Amino acid sequence: MFHIVLFEPEIPGNTGNVIRLAANTGCCLHLVKPLGFSLDEKAVRRSGLDYHELADLVLHEGWEAARQALAGKSWYAFSTKASKTYSEACFKPGDVLLFGPETRGLPKGILDEIEPDRRLRLPMQPASRSLNLSNAVSVAVYEGWRQNRFLQMPVLFEDC
Repeated sequence: MFHIVLFEPEIPGNTGNVIRLAANTGCCLHLVKPLGFSLDEKAVRRSGLDYHELADLVLHEGWEAARQALAGKSWYAFSTKASKTYSEACFKPGDVLLFGPETRGLPKGILDEIEPDRRLRLPMQPASRSLNLSNAVSVAVYEGWRQNRFLQMPVLFEDC
């Protein structure tokens, strides 16, 4: 469905949750090194690494390797610094959803590589700093999937 890219993720539990999300939504997960943990840590396994056989997971040695592997695709970067909200985007299957590390977000240089109208934020209360990474990824993936009428998911209900 979509390509989820986690740039230098730091917290194993968040990555485990995103692995589980990718497995359950049919997304391909890309992890960009360096990672802030080992992929065999118990915390990752507990949070979803047991889903790794069901998820498409690609490990990239660095940012340039990820950019090259997904060249030609439409990229969306998620940042608290963006002015456009995620619900204003029109996601298509195969799009790339890019998220930064938990403690610092995407670096300015990487954000600058993404077109300004493809830099998105999730609305929050003014005093809030950020959402949990795996929660933010979930919101974005499900919005994109909803926009595509839950493609590849059996139709359970008629439109209301």
